[in-house]
Amino acid sequence: MRFSSPMAFLFVWISMAGVAGQKGADPGFVPIFDGVTLTGWDGDPKYWRVEDGAITGESTAENPCKRNTFLIWRLGELDDFELRLRYRITAGNSGIQYRSVDRGNWDIGGYQADISADGQWTGTNYHEHGRGVLAKRGQKVAVGDGKGQVEVLGSLGDPEELLAKIKPNGWNEYRIVARGRRLIQEINGAVMSDVLDKGEKDFLRSGVLALQIHSGPPMKVQFKDVQLKRLPLADGEKKVVLVAGRKSHGFGSHEHKAGCMLLAKRLNANVPKVVATVYDGGWPQDPTAFDNANSIVLYMDGGGGHPVNRHLPQVDALMDKGVGLVCIHYAVEVPKGDPGDRMLEWTGGYFETWWSVNPHWKAEFKSLPDHPVARGVEPFSINDEWYYHMRFRPDMARVSPILTAIPPASTLERKDGAHSNNPHVRARKGMSEHVAWASERDGGGRGFGFTGGHFHWGWGPDDFRMLVLNAIVWTTGSDIPQGGVQSPTPTVDELLANQDYDAPKKFDRTSLEKKLQAWNGAR
Repeated sequence: MRFSSPMAFLFVWISMAGVAGQKGADPGFVPIFDGVTLTGWDGDPKYWRVEDGAITGESTAENPCKRNTFLIWRLGELDDFELRLRYRITAGNSGIQYRSVDRGNWDIGGYQADISADGQWTGTNYHEHGRGVLAKRGQKVAVGDGKGQVEVLGSLGDPEELLAKIKPNGWNEYRIVARGRRLIQEINGAVMSDVLDKGEKDFLRSGVLALQIHSGPPMKVQFKDVQLKRLPLADGEKKVVLVAGRKSHGFGSHEHKAGCMLLAKRLNANVPKVVATVYDGGWPQDPTAFDNANSIVLYMDGGGGHPVNRHLPQVDALMDKGVGLVCIHYAVEVPKGDPGDRMLEWTGGYFETWWSVNPHWKAEFKSLPDHPVARGVEPFSINDEWYYHMRFRPDMARVSPILTAIPPASTLERKDGAHSNNPHVRARKGMSEHVAWASERDGGGRGFGFTGGHFHWGWGPDDFRMLVLNAIVWTTGSDIPQGGVQSPTPTVDELLANQDYDAPKKFDRTSLEKKLQAWNGAR
């Protein structure tokens, strides 16, 4: 982050100070520890348990901790948030990791709200496996990349007087506020450290939450009343939540996780002011998953098993707030009736059984409309399972077709079935069909339906991928650049990464490389 003037810096500082100073009960807080089990948390069971209603981490002379180890909250990652919890430490050193990196084997690197029984480190902001101490207790600082790039901007009080506010061996309330580049740590109502991270390489925009057991002599630390509140993203940023469905068809098809992770990677790397996060394995268990979302992307199996069917009121409430919604491939199909009616309202169209069909065919998109979602996208053709003959709002109210093509006659040769064929479709032989569309809701909010995405390799063609990236950004309420959302063509390794299934022995890597060149060679 760069500030154009001292006044701009002051404005951000004052704005965050207002957030940090808020007190009292807030309905936006959600408990993320049930007080009974470690459900949703993951750590070495040799050191972590629940005792007297508190998460308890302990090492002993008989069970020493030879390296720092962590209990990780597995239900989601943190971007902008406020965390409140109570802690008690009776020996040793501990800390609360946030926006941190999972290094594997219960090892974490990133921002740490430090805790120590002797008080030496309590309140310090420490960058684990990184820049070291960012702010000591009582410091207000700005930090850059690398160790030692710390500028002390002011004092929060005498370190010893701040330490006196902490109860040795007793329960203390730790409060952490992270919004944009501002990180504030508070204990028992007193701000202990205040960091503005101006780094480029070392700044962490999002990451995991974890609790620490420090290596060395025996120690014991406890945490309870752990509550999380998501905050709207700072500095005009927009939040995209991508929800990847469970394993489905097999290698290279319906690769929901790999597709979502690739799209999120491109959004985070190539779209300023957009922060994307992925939930894998179906509907998020994180109770705060959508609390600060500007748009939700669903890429998953649909129909009667569509996860959204069980969460209609939750999604409805989000749509009423103006949150965008993108449905990719099978996610456009929900049952006729209440789910279908909701989807019409949310996105403008959906796959209705015995009305819509799902053949594989090579679609020729010879022209694109004058719509922000189509900016920068050139005409293209690609084979996919392009669903068509969608059920749209009456008279296409506030629905804009984005991809339109004429299905070949071969798509009508299948027998009648819930997905395969029907008289309504046969009556439209030779007519244009809309396979991607953008919509706007009466009360605000945007939706996008995209029937392609059966084959994972479809994310390789630049125009195919750009269209979907454009749509995601558009549904956040953001403007699309005239040239569209530009992003590098994925490599074969990127396309192979994160798939639910291993590549078969007969997988032809060279053939895929040639396809990528052919798809994108004309751009």
